[in-house]
Amino acid sequence: MHGALLQRISTHPDGPLDVTWLAAETPQLSFGRIRLRWEPASLSGWDVTVHLGLTTAEVLLGSWPGAPDDWPRLVRPTLYEVTGLCAALTFATDALDLSNRLAGV
Repeated sequence: MHGALLQRISTHPDGPLDVTWLAAETPQLSFGRIRLRWEPASLSGWDVTVHLGLTTAEVLLGSWPGAPDDWPRLVRPTLYEVTGLCAALTFATDALDLSNRLAGV
């Protein structure tokens, strides 16, 4: 496995993160998709990394070395905000494209 793809974030502050496992040969993430990866830390807890798919690249969104066992609570605010931002950017881009088409640009 090559991590997990974030499918949904609960609207509740303590709600779950729904994920699906990603095989190692999974292609680059598409815009707004988030991949989580967690491995046991060398001393204790978990080393958690999160990557975000952008239009032309995949970038490191965050890293939490040595996160405690309840690491989903720690990373959830970041994931929630980024998914909202990506949804807003997608909506704005679609609206701009429609406006340009209607204006004949």
